[in-house]
Amino acid sequence: MKKEAKFYKSLKNKMVQCSLCHHGCKIGNSQIGVCGVRKNENGKLHTLIYGSCSSIAVDPIEKKPLYHFYPGSSALSFGTVGCNFKCLHCQNASISRAKPDFCYMKEITPEEVVELAEKSKCRGIAWTYNEPTIWHEFTFDSSKLAKKKNLYIVYVSNGYIQEDPLKEISPYLDAINVDVKAFTEDFYKKVCKARLQPVLDTCVLVKELDIHLEVTYLIIPGYNDSVDEIKQFCSWIVEKLGVDTPVHFSRFHPDFEMTNIPRTPMETMIKAYNIARDSGLHYTYLGNIPPGEYENTVCPRCKNICIERHGFSVNLAGIKNGKCAKCGNSISVVS
Repeated sequence: MKKEAKFYKSLKNKMVQCSLCHHGCKIGNSQIGVCGVRKNENGKLHTLIYGSCSSIAVDPIEKKPLYHFYPGSSALSFGTVGCNFKCLHCQNASISRAKPDFCYMKEITPEEVVELAEKSKCRGIAWTYNEPTIWHEFTFDSSKLAKKKNLYIVYVSNGYIQEDPLKEISPYLDAINVDVKAFTEDFYKKVCKARLQPVLDTCVLVKELDIHLEVTYLIIPGYNDSVDEIKQFCSWIVEKLGVDTPVHFSRFHPDFEMTNIPRTPMETMIKAYNIARDSGLHYTYLGNIPPGEYENTVCPRCKNICIERHGFSVNLAGIKNGKCAKCGNSISVVS
């Protein structure tokens, strides 16, 4: 479904410049931006996917992954098509590289989004699967309605959104998991066709806007797995985002255009976990590995297991009213 875009400015000769994400695409008449879903039509920028949905599913909030936000709850998850990144290892390439005329698209209204969430008995709504930034007009309208029904709203994002659109949706955005894909500009340029610094700036702004933030770092062998890089990443989290920011190290598996790269060794995953803990981070997790101790939330003071996880099964017996049930230490969890 087509609708005029919110964030752009008009240039000469019917050109426009999009100001939704940090690519800042300058788009000629009848041309489309990097994301593949925003088109200049006679000097006006339009989103081609307003209300166009490729994917709908009920997901545990832990799948996002968000471990410190309404643990044990379910979110009705929505995705569309397109992306403003071109990651070589994309695990959702079937939709992120699809065009607006994708044959499995379903048209949906903001009112229907809210109705579906309530009928599904979900605690909230997640904008996920592909990059929600490029769906801004629809996620904004839907989220605004959803908040009236006391539903939470979460983003699973690459963090490339510009400041103004993030500030616009922030009153209706309760949590966001930002995928910091590496900690070098070289990786972002070669693997994602983007830049690192805007992502880091977004994370800082998210904290300033008092939106719950969790960060994911997918460890790819030979690309972003060096001890020095992971140490720098963890130090930056501690300095800029705080020691209570949950960090998820995710294990790489071969996908899309990086099927020649092997799975991340468990030794590397555990090393990253230990680096994070040694840097002072209180809440560190490992994902895409067999269930076990690396997915539990442990009290930083007494080491009691406050939230025990086994896959997507959650046991909250160790936490009471946001505090460790054993020593009473406050645990950074939204519930």
